[in-house]
Amino acid sequence: MSLPDSRVDLAIVGAGPTGLFAAYYAGFRGLSTAVIDSLPEAGGQVTAMYPEKMIYDVAGFPAVRGRDLVNALVEQAAQWKPTYLLGRKAEGLDYLDDGLEVTLDGGDVLRAGAVLITAGIGEFTPRPLPAGDGWLGRGMVHFVPSLRAHEGQDVVVVGGGDSAFDWVLALHPIARSVTLVHRRARFRAVESIVRQARELGVRIITDAEVTELRDNGDGALGEITVEVKGGEKLVLPAQSVIAALGFTADLGPIENWGLEIDHRAISVDSTMATAKPRVYAAGDVAAYPGKVKLIATGFGEAATAVNNIAVALDPDAHLFPGHSSNAE
Repeated sequence: MSLPDSRVDLAIVGAGPTGLFAAYYAGFRGLSTAVIDSLPEAGGQVTAMYPEKMIYDVAGFPAVRGRDLVNALVEQAAQWKPTYLLGRKAEGLDYLDDGLEVTLDGGDVLRAGAVLITAGIGEFTPRPLPAGDGWLGRGMVHFVPSLRAHEGQDVVVVGGGDSAFDWVLALHPIARSVTLVHRRARFRAVESIVRQARELGVRIITDAEVTELRDNGDGALGEITVEVKGGEKLVLPAQSVIAALGFTADLGPIENWGLEIDHRAISVDSTMATAKPRVYAAGDVAAYPGKVKLIATGFGEAATAVNNIAVALDPDAHLFPGHSSNAE
């Protein structure tokens, strides 16, 4: 797709579960779509933060792994051939006589009849591990896209929240060793998963900080130094460090699009329309009285938004699309 000359019926900003389902539903309504996301993979927060974690509140699935849910959503949308613009940021929004113009980082322009923002919690930036400067992608990661990449490794997880313990529990069966390092004695994680890690015999070092990452002589990570409160220094083998220190999130350039923003979310009406014509929002980024932020909620909002967009683009179209089970 040649971006400078491209046009689609619907530009979807955000490739999380809500955006992926919107891409499917837009195709079902006969709309061409492009899906934009600053992350390099589809799936949004699910892919970035908990791809191996089980999700229990998606209708029809007693339990589904995050990665499997994303893969199924991508497969579902694939029949309509959406265009994915991953690793790209939507920076500007302008109106044309016949639609809208979304400017991407680098200056490329995507023209669309309407825009649906499904950006979740917005663009999130992992909090850095000071000792890991220069090691990102060379042995240090913030998220774990694939557990198997750490098979047989000595893994050190840095952090004390739920995500840190989720990685500890997920990696324990396949890594050679898993150690958790936290700078305080108390954890932000729920007690049940802390207790589970302790019962598995995971080594947990508290009141401590990782102060140095060192290579193995071949440029790869080989070991780390941990400084414990009181002056004790430990040297641990490590081929991988997972810096699960949380993240900061904001809407980024979207905040400058002239939308009504309420606590880092975009105000919408019952059709999922924002204060700007032909700009809609769905999922965690959308705000209205009584909103409950769930993946299941986002799916319904995506369908509501797309059906209303179909009518906005073609006033002769019906709001109710018919049942998908009747589609040929």
